[in-house]
Formats: sequence, structure tokens, C-alpha cells
Amino acid sequence: MAKKTVLITGASKGIGLALSHTLNQSDYKVVGIARHELPFPGELITLDLSDINKTREVFAQLNQRYTFDAIVNNVGLVKPQYLDEVGVTDLQEVMNLNLIPALLAVQAALPAMRSQQWGRIINISSLTVLGVQQRTAYAAAKAALISFTRSWALELAQSGITVNAIAPGPTETELFRENNPHGSTAEAKYMSMVPMKRFAQPEEIASGIEFLLSDKAGFITGQTLFIDGGASIGKMMI
Repeated sequence: MAKKTVLITGASKGIGLALSHTLNQSDYKVVGIARHELPFPGELITLDLSDINKTREVFAQLNQRYTFDAIVNNVGLVKPQYLDEVGVTDLQEVMNLNLIPALLAVQAALPAMRSQQWGRIINISSLTVLGVQQRTAYAAAKAALISFTRSWALELAQSGITVNAIAPGPTETELFRENNPHGSTAEAKYMSMVPMKRFAQPEEIASGIEFLLSDKAGFITGQTLFIDGGASIGKMMI
């Protein structure tokens, strides 16, 4: 069988990079997008996804070169701020980067997916949608991605294309460790949220995404999978 081709945004670090390695080892053709060029297990396109016009242009070019079987909308921006610190510009920047590239990527790939009557769209959301301090903008954006997921799943339900979301809990990426060093108060705060009393590894999040990309997940659509060590248990669901 021919390799499936997947486009991953925010692919050069953390969950995006772990997923790229996982899928490359599973015989996917991986095309990643990131701001900086780094060693990568596939083709990496350097692009600032906050530049909407350039993003449209690059997506159009990529869809002339590839037929994407799957899109993983992983790029994100978080600006930790308490309520009275949130500025309108901050809110707009966070919403724009989390949502607009996701919409544009899917719109660009959709005609080919419809033509082949098969496709997978995964939106990377977050446990923060259930409520956490200093995440007004980020949690709103990630909740909107869940809304995208449900709406798109309904529209595409008879097309052979599934749309699902992954909501990771605290994950031990390099950026997470920079902000939450071992033994710090910040680390303890996050650890207290997780019943398993450990953080996710990026590869564990990647495994959940890999399953939803597979043929075995063909009857799953419109769902949000929390991969969080039980942190969402008992929290009010949206």
C-alpha cells in the first residue's frame, strides 16, 4: 500500500516532533511546518503561521505537490496571564495562531480528501479547556478547536473523513521543563492535578494521535480524547 501523507503544524518541538518521529517510523510520509529549521524525520517547511497571507500561499503550494491524507493541527501559542492582565492584542494573537492555520490547512486539503473519500483531521486541544488559572486566551482558543472538531465532523460524516481532537494534560516537553523545573513549586502545582502522579511523555500523546489517524478509528468522529493521566476525571465537561 502507498504511504499516507500527513501534514503536521508546529512539528519541530514537543508533541509535534514526537508525532513526526512516530509516524515516520510507521511508514507515513511526514510534512512538517515550523518557524525554525531543525533536524526532522521528513520534509520540514519553515513558515511563521501567524503570517496569514504567506500561510495561504504555502498551503496552496504544498497541495500542488502532495495529496494529504491527514492534517494534524498542532501549532499553538500560550500567553499565561491573569484575567486583569489580558490585553485585546494578546487575545487576538493567541486566538489567531491557534485557530486560523487550522482552518486554512483543512480548507486547502479538503478537496483531495473528498475526492479520495478518505481523510483524517486531528485538532490538538488541551486539558485547559476544563478550567485553569492564567489561561483565559489559550483555553478559549483550545475550546474553539473542540467546537471546530464537532462542527467539521458533522459536515464531513458521510465523506469518509473523520475529525477528532486530542486534549493532552501536562506533558513533559522541553518547553514544559523550562517553565516548570524539577522540584519547583510550578511542577508541584501541575503534578497535583494528575491522579497518576506523573506527566505525559510526548510519545504517549503521539500514540493516541496515531490511533485516530488509522483505519481502525474509522467509526470515531467528532470526539475529544483526553490523554491526561486522569486529570479530567471529576471535572465538569463542556
